[in-house]
Amino acid sequence: MGKDYRILIIDDSKETVNGLESFFSEKYEVSTAYNGLDGIKEFDNSDGCVDLVLTDLVMPDISGVGVISVIKKKSPKMPIIAMTGWGEHPSALARDAKADMVLNKPFELEDLDRHVAELLERKS
Repeated sequence: MGKDYRILIIDDSKETVNGLESFFSEKYEVSTAYNGLDGIKEFDNSDGCVDLVLTDLVMPDISGVGVISVIKKKSPKMPIIAMTGWGEHPSALARDAKADMVLNKPFELEDLDRHVAELLERKS
């Protein structure tokens, strides 16, 4: 079975990125970035081949809220899941920036997997 979708994972925690990449690379093509600026660059360099973005909200340089705003401006229908361990304030900002979903850390990988599959199915 081919990997029909490509997801971009953006998080300043290498452990989180590596864990999510390992988990999702079984089903999807995965690209990664360890901060918001590199995430936006990776998105721009993908030539429209990214199908879904997973981003942390609290990162140095540019926040996940900034990442969401920039990507949604460039690609309004891009499904984006925001991840946060910082409670309600970042979650509210992510929703305002038009994140399709906000998940509070820690979360179950199976739940995230289900949400990713649902958003990708809606997109196609």
